[in-house]
Amino acid sequence: MMGYNNLWIVMVPMALCACTAHAQDKPATASPPRSPGVEAPAQRLPTDIRRVTLIVRDMETSLRLYRDVVGLQVNYDTVVETSGVALPAGEPGAKARLVLLNSNDPFIGWIGLMQWVSPPLPDPGPYPKRMGPGGTVIVMNTDDVDGRCAAAAKIPGVTMTAPPRMQEYPGRNGGPVIRVRGCNFFDPDGTLIEMNQILK
Repeated sequence: MMGYNNLWIVMVPMALCACTAHAQDKPATASPPRSPGVEAPAQRLPTDIRRVTLIVRDMETSLRLYRDVVGLQVNYDTVVETSGVALPAGEPGAKARLVLLNSNDPFIGWIGLMQWVSPPLPDPGPYPKRMGPGGTVIVMNTDDVDGRCAAAAKIPGVTMTAPPRMQEYPGRNGGPVIRVRGCNFFDPDGTLIEMNQILK
């Protein structure tokens, strides 16, 4: 368990998703997103951040948020047997459902959802409503922040902390001001989501 949070954030072993790409293999993508003031490294860095995997209480509720509201696409849905050691949760031999969802890139920027089903993990009770060390914030860009934030607020267990509003941040490396409209909310298991729409 990480810090104050009753939600475990884990990286599921690469073998679970048949990930065999090496650091020198460039991920395939049609048109990688660009951020003003951020240049591609002169040499390829040794590590890609593939995804964050969230341990959830109820898979179907979480899918209503991440698949139906956020708009991610399910690319993997299976039941795995866990050791309770490498992934320190549950007991040895327990079964867990693992669902992987991707956004626009086929290699990075994924979210995994994992629920122990046999036997289930003990319910940790209500999650904290304030952030602290060990907490996690997932930042997303979306196409319709007002519509998706309104839909997220209707998911059972979601707690909105800020409605959609305009924000401005200094540009990177002398670049233009970064303007976003965004909302913030806790998902049904206590992970804070910042959902933004970048504006011109």
